[in-house]
Amino acid sequence: MRTVHEVSRLTGVSIRTLQYYDRIGLLHPAGHTESGYRLYDDASLEKLQQILLFRALEFPLKDIRRIVDSPDFDKSKALEQQIALLTLKKQHIENLIDLARGLKAMGVDHIMDFEPFDTSKIDEYAARAKASWGKTPEYREYEQRAKGRTARENAMLSRQMMDIFTEFGACREDDPSGDVAQALVKKLQGFITEHLYTCSDETLYGLGMMYAGGGDFTASIDKHAGKGTAEFAYRAIKAHCGK
Repeated sequence: MRTVHEVSRLTGVSIRTLQYYDRIGLLHPAGHTESGYRLYDDASLEKLQQILLFRALEFPLKDIRRIVDSPDFDKSKALEQQIALLTLKKQHIENLIDLARGLKAMGVDHIMDFEPFDTSKIDEYAARAKASWGKTPEYREYEQRAKGRTARENAMLSRQMMDIFTEFGACREDDPSGDVAQALVKKLQGFITEHLYTCSDETLYGLGMMYAGGGDFTASIDKHAGKGTAEFAYRAIKAHCGK
């Protein structure tokens, strides 16, 4: 067990902030000393680490509390999506640094590029991640339908879905808005709806964001179907959804 002072020194979180987290029900201590000081165990520190990751992603405290206290909270899945979001933020910052360096070298009058300021990809991915942590209708449908499947059937569905990405990989040098890529988007959407959950265009677009988000989804797709396939699939989905 660690005292509130020790936790503050270890994590860089002020004692006042830890006290506030306790008051709002976000992070309660595991116990108290005889003098009334808060004590934190390893489980408390693990939860604090999750909270700090969400704070680094600028999630409001009320959203963090709802997410981490949910009985359906999947820490492994959350970490995967946090990595994807942090990667998107890293890319965003690197783009801004490149722009600033260009402005310094060439002058503001020579560069009129505002694309590096666009955070829509980060915002949309974050919205989809929050939805997946919050028991969406699609997630409930997926759980219900998955109950009746065997491990062998799940493995077969995974292989069939990856086969669709293999087809995306075969045409990843083509126009993502072309007939071939768009036919594959419809095939993917139909497969998900038939076997997993109802896949609307909105849901499909959120999936596309995850496919290209830079985490395990991206690595798995690119490893199976070729580097750049996940990004190409996202661009094809984006064109299909009119984004």
